Amino acid sequence: MPERNPAVDAAIERELSLLDSEVRRSPTRLGALLHAEFTEFGASGRYWDRASIMEALTVKSEPRVRPFTISRMKGVQLAPDVVHLTFDTDYNGRRAHRSSLWRYTDGSWRLYFHQATPFDAGGQQTG
Repeated sequence: MPERNPAVDAAIERELSLLDSEVRRSPTRLGALLHAEFTEFGASGRYWDRASIMEALTVKSEPRVRPFTISRMKGVQLAPDVVHLTFDTDYNGRRAHRSSLWRYTDGSWRLYFHQATPFDAGGQQTG
């Protein structure tokens, strides 16, 4: 059995909290999870920076009737202050392969970069 890695465990815990509607609607809670230089390539193909994702999630986010289904989450510590996570999500049939880079900054793990790539039920990239 592989040894537990506290950095990977912390990044996974924080990644999962980002999928929580309550966290996504709270500027304080969301802001505490995002690195100052956060960027994302969304499943829609849109580029997001910290300000635009904060606005989109905290202003427009409504409670989810159904939570994301998360599978195949795993992580690796690339450096003392960097963790890479990969996982899949399914939200009402919208599936995406996801990749996140977490950086340990100012005493906390913060999401530095995220990318989502849509895929179909057979695992093929869509779009």
